[in-house]
Formats: sequence, C-alpha cells, structure tokens
Amino acid sequence: MKIQYRKIWVAAAALTAVCAIAAPQKKNVVDEVAWIVGDEPIFRSEIEEQYAQERNNIVGNPYCVIPEMLAVQKLYLHQGKIDTITAQESQVQAGVDSRINFFIENLGSKEKVEEYFRKPLPLLREQLVDMIRNQMIIEQVQRKITGDVKSTPNDVRKYFNTLPEDSIPYVPMQVEAKIISVNPAIPPQEIEDVKARLRDYADRVNKGESEFSTLAIMYSEDDGSAMQGGELGFRSRADFVPEFSNVAFNLNDPKKVSRIVETEYGYHIIQLIEKRGDRVNVRHILLNPKVNDKDLKDAAVKLDSLRKEIMADKFTFEDAARWVSQDKDTKNNKGIMMNPETGSSRFEMQQLPVEVAKRIELMQPGDVSEAFIMKDVKKNKDIVAIVKLTARYEGHKANLSDDFNLIKQMYEQHQKQKILKEWVENKIKDTYVQIAEGWENCDFRYDGWLKNPAK
Repeated sequence: MKIQYRKIWVAAAALTAVCAIAAPQKKNVVDEVAWIVGDEPIFRSEIEEQYAQERNNIVGNPYCVIPEMLAVQKLYLHQGKIDTITAQESQVQAGVDSRINFFIENLGSKEKVEEYFRKPLPLLREQLVDMIRNQMIIEQVQRKITGDVKSTPNDVRKYFNTLPEDSIPYVPMQVEAKIISVNPAIPPQEIEDVKARLRDYADRVNKGESEFSTLAIMYSEDDGSAMQGGELGFRSRADFVPEFSNVAFNLNDPKKVSRIVETEYGYHIIQLIEKRGDRVNVRHILLNPKVNDKDLKDAAVKLDSLRKEIMADKFTFEDAARWVSQDKDTKNNKGIMMNPETGSSRFEMQQLPVEVAKRIELMQPGDVSEAFIMKDVKKNKDIVAIVKLTARYEGHKANLSDDFNLIKQMYEQHQKQKILKEWVENKIKDTYVQIAEGWENCDFRYDGWLKNPAK
C-alpha cells in the first residue's frame, strides 16, 4: 500500500545523507580536536568518517571542505537555539522510520542493515534521530533567513541576461498530458474471499495460535511494511488515510486485532504495538482484491468506446475526465497529470509512469491513446487508462519565453545562497572559532574563519 505516508525524504538520497553513520571507525586515527566553534569541538574522527563515505563527492581538499561544512552546521544549530526553533518529533520519527524502511528494502533485511552499518538497529535509530532532527532545524533556520526573497519579472530577466552561456541549463524534452483512468469492477466473491482470509488471520492471533508479525511477513501485500512484520512505526493521525486512523487510534489492547478496515488501498487488519501521546505504532496486514483478466478487458473496451466518442467530438477529453475518471488527483483537474517531483504539469519522459511513457513516446500533441492497462503503484492495483498528449517541448537551452519559471527558481535560489553566505560570514564574526595547527592552511568557502576578532 504504502498507507499515505507523508513523504519527508527523497529515498534516493537517504543512504548518502547518513554517511557518517555508515562509516567504519578508524582505530589508527587519534581523536584530536581539529576545530572549535563556539563551545562545540569538531573531532578528527568526525572528519575521517565523513571522508570515508564522501570521498567521491568532495571537490577540493577534504580536510578543508569537511570541517568547514561541519562548522557551518554548528552555526545554524546555534541560531536555532537562539530562535527556539525545534523539530516536530512526529516528523523526526517519521523521517527515521522512512530511512530505516529504505535501508531494509534496499539491503534486504534488518540483519543486513545491522551488518552494513556495523551496529544494532536501536543504536542506528538513536543516531538517526539526532541527525534528522538537526537537519530539520537547519532547514527551518535557512528558510527563516531567506524568507523574504521574492522576484519580479524584471529581476528574472536581468539575472538571465547576466548568465554566462555555459551556465544556461539545458532543458530535456518534456511533455504535458491528461489521463482518464478507471478501476475495473471487482467480483463480490473476490472481496469476500479477501475478508475471509483476514478474519482467519485475526482469529488465529486472538486465540494465540499465530503471531501477527509472522502472518504479516507471510501474507501482507504492503511491501513497505511486510518484511518488518507489518510494523509502521510511530505515526500521527495525519500520516494515515482517515479510515485507517479512526481504527488504529482507537485500539487499546495489544493482544487483540481490529475489525477489517477498508481503505482506498484495500482491506486491512490492525494490531496495536504502543501509544505515545498523539502518536501510535501499529502493525497491519493488507490484502488487495484482484481484478481478473475479463474485467480488465471489459474496462478497456468501455474506455476505447469513450475514446472514439472523444475523437468524434461528441464531448471533450476534459469533460470525460470529470464524468468518468476515478483518479481523484486528476478527476477535478480536467485530467491534467501533475509531476510530483516538481509540482508542475511538465514531465521528462523518465518521470512518467512506464506504461504512460510508452504510449506518449509515439504520440503527437492532440492524440488520444487507445486504452491500456497500467499499475497504480501507490495502491498496488491494475487500472485501465487512456491518455492525451497536450504538449511536447523539445530539448533546448533554457530561454525566458519557454522556461520563465525555471529561470525564476534559479534566480531565487541564487539570491538565497547569497543571503545565506552573507549570514554565515556575519555569524563567524560573532562566534569564537579556534582552528588547530595544521588545519588552517585552506582556501575556505567562507571568509572570517582565520580573521575572527573573537579569538
């Protein structure tokens, strides 16, 4: 399923972001103090840990780049204390759970995660809590510092006109598309069979004949939690769809299993693990009734008929999306597909669902595809869809007329980086900094480390 977990972290970057945790300790390194920032030391071992994992990503002398990076983080965290900025613990825990889940999915098991990181999961979790909390605080501090950045069209034009030719980004080919999708009818007997299986699992747990976690590993169709015995980690009500939250947060006996819960993802049974204030940790088993081939084909035939009527101008694709589509994200948006990575309606081809990309690749703007079967990855079910290609933008160097929003984002990011650099250099002036002998001969990114009047 992936029960509407609110995405907090980009999974592809998760492993790199915990590089300091993954790095093995070097026993031959003397744990000397390399820098002191305020009253916070930066140890050589910290620098070596970062270098062990980031050696291929560091530009410049790592023994200059890394300690300066750690020092800047300490400046932001100190400002966070001054401004009493905190990270919401439910979001921290959700971030930790997301990272742990990512590691387990990619490494294969909890045991392999412990082997990779050379530490037990409880210790890894403890270290991740501090790391993610600090990241969230730093991001809030940076947003507060740069919160007033705004741009006018004239600002964006001036910025673009000053860009060197080799700094103007190349924009890959992009498309805009609309979609109509339907969920084929599921035979009532299939639904009853799923419910019967869930009732059987619940009875076996309630009678003490089976462990809920074992049944989840064996049978749950939520790939994100099954290998963890169905455990979802501590979550707030907002982290789940309402139907699931209403039941999960009303459970009181960890030895009992909930009634069957129906959500847009399928059918669940839930078991309480622990409650902590406004958060709850539960296990669940998800089963999703399967659509048979005949029903998929019937739905495809109906959508092909709808396509013919659209092509005959009996009504528009947009009207059909509003009347027929069962995708709640596009139904009331004239069928427009939105890119979850950028928040815009433009997609690079690799950002589209595979089945959609295959059709669009052969289409021209205005074309409507024949019906096809595709996987709704979020809900882990087969659906039937037709798509309309509304626009194709060939790859090109960015320009103001076609890519104004992209250039606007570049300008605002440039301004934010400028403001943050000035803020850091001013903060350095007011902060005690001591750099040990042998660590100071660097071409630092920020001015003031070696001219600090507070020293």
